[in-house]
Amino acid sequence: MSDPGSPLLELNYDRGSLVLQGGFPAGGGGWPEYLNRDERIGGWRCLALHYRALITWLTRSGLAFRDQARQYGELPLNASGFPEPFPHQSEALAVWRKAHWGMIELPTGAGKTQLALLAMAAIARDTLILVPTLDLMAQWSNVLESFLGVQPGMIGGGRHDLRPVTVSTYASAYRKGEHFGHRFGLAIFDECHHLGGEGFAHIAEILIAPYRIGLSATVERPDNRHRLLDSLIGPVVYRRSINELSGRYLADYRTEIIEADLTPQEREEYEACRRVYLDFAHSRNLAPSSGDGWRRFVFAAARSQEGREALEAYRRQRRIALTPASKLGILRDLLLRHRAERVLIFTNDNRTAYEIAQGFLLPIITHQTRISERRTILENFKDGHWPFLVTSRVLNEGVDVPTVNVAVVVSGTASVREHVQRLGRILRRAPGKEAVLYEILSSTPGERSVSRRRREHDAYR
Repeated sequence: MSDPGSPLLELNYDRGSLVLQGGFPAGGGGWPEYLNRDERIGGWRCLALHYRALITWLTRSGLAFRDQARQYGELPLNASGFPEPFPHQSEALAVWRKAHWGMIELPTGAGKTQLALLAMAAIARDTLILVPTLDLMAQWSNVLESFLGVQPGMIGGGRHDLRPVTVSTYASAYRKGEHFGHRFGLAIFDECHHLGGEGFAHIAEILIAPYRIGLSATVERPDNRHRLLDSLIGPVVYRRSINELSGRYLADYRTEIIEADLTPQEREEYEACRRVYLDFAHSRNLAPSSGDGWRRFVFAAARSQEGREALEAYRRQRRIALTPASKLGILRDLLLRHRAERVLIFTNDNRTAYEIAQGFLLPIITHQTRISERRTILENFKDGHWPFLVTSRVLNEGVDVPTVNVAVVVSGTASVREHVQRLGRILRRAPGKEAVLYEILSSTPGERSVSRRRREHDAYR
């Protein structure tokens, strides 16, 4: 209880920060370390991120204060129409509710979205949902209307409509969040590993939301910036792997590697280009595959004609390794084998994706595909009119593609996250379903090495 005779403080929200002003107690000692004196206003200031901690400290210190920062309200929601949650969803929600902060790591198809809706119903506060793409923004809007009867506001893609439940892209929240960061009590960070990206951490800092939940299939980032998330959302409080959930809550699956041989002409050109590239790297004592070796290689290559030729040779040998002619023959055989099923075809780059789409007359989605066209393609894929779909990386995560049995990785990076996400696209449960993921690898050292690195995950053991 605060002392009625103590000086009254006032807490306000100011474009992403909290401002504490008013009659300060004599001495003013013992202030939390995150509070900084702001002489311009004769008060104290901190990031909005500290709202929960600051309210707790003010209350426990017995200081009289008026909270003008909080502009969110209660939001009664009816979750009675939800499907019965799976045990892992109930466990995750129970663990998260102990702190009301934290990340939950579950495989694609394991019900992270429904878990977030259950959290919304349990907390019953105005809610901001943050997503990485416009596709996910539209998907969340549909889910909220279908399960909660809520028509959300949307921020992104030219829209700026604030409502008690609002869905925003990370990019839009980064640009505009300081104007609405005090409007929401619960923040849901979908695909929360994106928050570790350069600059995006700012989004979590300008929100006062005392309740925060992060969702991801793979929280860890190769650049280790996922470590920032513990202080922005909270640590991982619940985690289940693909192996733990497959067969009961996810589909059974298998993976298969198919090797594609280079033609004699491709092999000759590949070896020649690789020799040019490696000779230059060795002459400069560079190891492009280690640490910042690739950056140093590109920097060195830009300084001479010999270096530029080496860089071009690298690109050419890599292109041959990623797309030898035999890969397309193997892909054709797989499409014939699975012609009665729905198949997702993944590539590392748009150029290869368009070559496959044109060569096989298949629909394609890349980052260049317009939203309306993308929606049409996914709808036709979902209802089976178009059983095959080619994509580069835009369907790696987040988008709720329909129940797909087969994925074919024609080319990809060494990223464990990307490979697990691609596997996750085919793991949604269906009666009697066994999913299969094919990797088509060229018979080159580079492709074999990339495959080994991206399969360093429990899902492939």
